[in-house]
Amino acid sequence: MIFPLSLVVELHAAYKQSKLERNQLTQLQWGLNPKPQLALWPQYFNINSPFFNAWKLVHFCFMALIFAFSILIMPVNFIVKIIIVSLLVYITTAPLFAQFFRPALPVLAWVFLFFNSKNIPLAMRPPITVTVLPSLENMLFGGNLSENLAKYPSTFKDVLAWLPYGIIHFSLPFITAALIFLFGPPTALQSFGWSFGYMNLFGVIVQNLIFSCAPPWYKVLHGLDKANYSMKGSPGGLARIDKLLGLDLYTTGFTNSPLIFGAMPSLHSGCSTMDAIWLSYLWPKLTPLFACYVLWLWYSTMYLTHHYFIDVVVGSNLAYICFMWSVWKGVLPINKGGCRWNYKEIEMRDWDKEEKEFHKILEQNKAESIVENLRGLVGAGESHPVESITELQDFNGVGSQRGNGEIMSRKASRNEAETEAETESV
Repeated sequence: MIFPLSLVVELHAAYKQSKLERNQLTQLQWGLNPKPQLALWPQYFNINSPFFNAWKLVHFCFMALIFAFSILIMPVNFIVKIIIVSLLVYITTAPLFAQFFRPALPVLAWVFLFFNSKNIPLAMRPPITVTVLPSLENMLFGGNLSENLAKYPSTFKDVLAWLPYGIIHFSLPFITAALIFLFGPPTALQSFGWSFGYMNLFGVIVQNLIFSCAPPWYKVLHGLDKANYSMKGSPGGLARIDKLLGLDLYTTGFTNSPLIFGAMPSLHSGCSTMDAIWLSYLWPKLTPLFACYVLWLWYSTMYLTHHYFIDVVVGSNLAYICFMWSVWKGVLPINKGGCRWNYKEIEMRDWDKEEKEFHKILEQNKAESIVENLRGLVGAGESHPVESITELQDFNGVGSQRGNGEIMSRKASRNEAETEAETESV
């Protein structure tokens, strides 16, 4: 109790100090009037306007497309659709709500598309593949890992797999977002919402419109029989949890899930990886602990027959790519520790600068390695050791032509001296 209480006291003190200094960077907006933001909308489309940003324009147009499609196929009357659109416009323009919901637009778009998956016209959906994933599993990993893990179930393993898959998975993104808001730089939560939302949105688009695949439980129940979109889902191993607890927590939900054939990519794996990456961003020293959580969830998804191993690998890679996109776009602030109210300014990670520094370090390490190798060669009885890193860089083609010539002339002189000595001895 002492540590959480002291932490709350520290956060409150930092908040009061920031407010006393009138630090605009950390202040929240409380306005409810959307008119000022609505008046700016035409300028977002004007190339000559200071508000114009090509990437943001593409982003908002894509979001509008996803929302329009999801609302269009939603099985509700026209009045309800108008109300939904009005609410979306309001929460993304009223300052109080916009500061949270605008960065979370990809998350909302994912939720809309996911829960309307069953309403997508069959003409737009791809054929369901039943054999591709198990075949890839055998070809790449030499066997069906999910099938092997689920072969010998037990109550202990059921509970062990249920905790990350059925409980932590649904709560951790909210906890991570709250921790980023409190302990990350002021704009970090926006990057989290963007990366987390797009990861899930891309995943659902793939599952619905590009590559629909049957999960392992389908093979357990139906073998390799052809699947169709009218079939019901299954809770897999989670049915044993319902039986153990005497509750219907998962059976009805998974049986009537709006997205049945969404094994690839595993968004359970993607979400756990995204949470782990962002928590590691906040506290790098705890990275091994967060990585263990990802592995734990990997195990649970396969043991409960919801995903193949290749699904979880692809899901984690999708999460990493979406996170690194925010780095590449220069919208990920550098975490300097403390809490959000300690920041007086924000410094973004510079991808180009980091890449140049990385290559510079590689060149230095390469040169130093060659120096050590040459020292080892000339150290045994050699009278002309390598004198400096500059000389070696010249020899390696890094330095000037003059340095190169000097080293080559030295080698030639040494060879001539050795030849004369051999001649005299003969």
